[in-house]
Amino acid sequence: MDKVKGIPYGVASFEEVRREDFYYVDKTMYLPAIEEMNKYLFLIRPRRFGKSVFVSMMRAYYDIARADSFDALFEGLWIHERPTPLKNAFQIVYFDFSLIGVGDGMADLSRRFNSYCGMVLDLFADTYAKYYGEGFAGKVKGFETASDKLNYINLQAHEKGYPLYLIIDEYDNFTNVILSEGGTEMFRKLTHASGFYREYFKIFKVMFSRVFLIGVSPVTLDDLSSGYNIDWNISQDPRFNHMLGFSESEVREMFRYYQAHGKLRAEADIEGMMAEMKPWYNNYCFAEECLEEDRLYNCDMVYYYLRHQVSFGRSPKEMVDKNIRTDYKKLKMLADIDRGNKREDRMSVIEEIAATGSLTMTLRTSFPAEYVTEEDNFRSLLYYYGLLTMGEAQGRRLKMVIPNLCVKEQYWGFMRDYYERSSRVDMVKMQDEMDWMSFEGNWRPLMVRIAEAYKANSSVRDSILGEHNLQGFFKAYLALNNLYLVEPEIELNYGYSDFLLLPDKQRFPEVAHSYILELKYVKPSAGDAELEAKSREADAQLERYSYDKVVERLCAGTRLHLLKVVFKGAEMAVCEETAARDVR
Repeated sequence: MDKVKGIPYGVASFEEVRREDFYYVDKTMYLPAIEEMNKYLFLIRPRRFGKSVFVSMMRAYYDIARADSFDALFEGLWIHERPTPLKNAFQIVYFDFSLIGVGDGMADLSRRFNSYCGMVLDLFADTYAKYYGEGFAGKVKGFETASDKLNYINLQAHEKGYPLYLIIDEYDNFTNVILSEGGTEMFRKLTHASGFYREYFKIFKVMFSRVFLIGVSPVTLDDLSSGYNIDWNISQDPRFNHMLGFSESEVREMFRYYQAHGKLRAEADIEGMMAEMKPWYNNYCFAEECLEEDRLYNCDMVYYYLRHQVSFGRSPKEMVDKNIRTDYKKLKMLADIDRGNKREDRMSVIEEIAATGSLTMTLRTSFPAEYVTEEDNFRSLLYYYGLLTMGEAQGRRLKMVIPNLCVKEQYWGFMRDYYERSSRVDMVKMQDEMDWMSFEGNWRPLMVRIAEAYKANSSVRDSILGEHNLQGFFKAYLALNNLYLVEPEIELNYGYSDFLLLPDKQRFPEVAHSYILELKYVKPSAGDAELEAKSREADAQLERYSYDKVVERLCAGTRLHLLKVVFKGAEMAVCEETAARDVR
């Protein structure tokens, strides 16, 4: 049997993937489409969507110095049988700005940036020395600043008629850190007037025949170039919606490959794996015209899951890789930009999303950093960081939704940290109570603990009172019970249940109890009649939801509990089980 391809988890280099025989999801069919666009292109995608592998593939394809490697790197891929006239036609300047540390202050950042760019350009001089004649490499290395090196390379290349291609990966990496740590004023010094970063982009604009920039947010480019052209931005172009990330068919084909080569058990249920992964890793869309098409998977999370299945023959107990949990810091960064400047407004937006799972907004395709804290711009940044994705069109605006459970965990973790600044929760005892709820059907201690935490929190933060905040609070803590899939606002029998706690039976078949929870809220000034009306409303909803076909299917083999919890202000006024039955 042929050697089985490796799983490229954490591998960012196309050449490494191909030379060391890792599995590669072919994206080379997008190269002709890129060539047909403007010569200066800009693409935004969230982290862990295969950006680095894609741009390193572009580098390998267009680099004249790698012409002899074309067959070795591209044989078997779509582009190998359909090469374009621009194949191996350029000298490439390739920057990965994620390799530049921010350092201490603007002066140190300038030094680090100059040092990194200088090393890249010295390597360029060695790589292409034979095209320029004796002394070229030494001359480039003799310049002290990277800008001088660039200007010299530019003069020599234009004199000899050599086309240059600039590819930048993570072009906005350290600027995002500056926004967080230094605020918009420090960012402005970097990108405006005589800011060194802006000066480099002035050189880039006149020097290169083609430019391809890829990153996470649109903030930097708008500040860097007064000549920014909307045609550069292909981020929401439907022709490139599937260029990064994995489609369902690509994931299925990958899993079948490993099954056919004996790495997944012959009896392994591929469709069951797809069904298990989908709510965790799928549901991304990057073009409004593609809203009705298949949604995309996060690449790294698919590899994480597959690697676990291959290594251990089962799903990971933690469906979210610990490495992706660090993306939670991005949410904190966005909330903390310029600290007190409209921070409470931003927190209100995050609380609304955490509670409802969605947000209707106008997506901004570009904006200067000084306006990043404006509400629409902040909402757009949540989309660009992968914390929201396109759900459906609503007139001129878009309903953005939390993509999946992986991202929901980031919101819920963020909100727990936010709440616990005011009042701490005993997590050890809460874990015990979650086990009682899951295995014994003893749900009351957990409900009481969350209610007490809500009351303690609201005594410090008056703004917490309200139905959305109540739902968000419960959601943040219920989500800690990873024995369940916590499905809020799921449609059941012509209504939406507040919470459906579904046992994750594929990973935890021993869980014996499932729950539908209705949360109700009345103001502190409400009378007994209003409280009673809300309680009866919950009774009727629970009865209707409990016999929905979705519930019957997903809760089969468990004892289903119908719970109602009614709050009067910060006080839990009703906490009852209205019914319980075995679901066959």
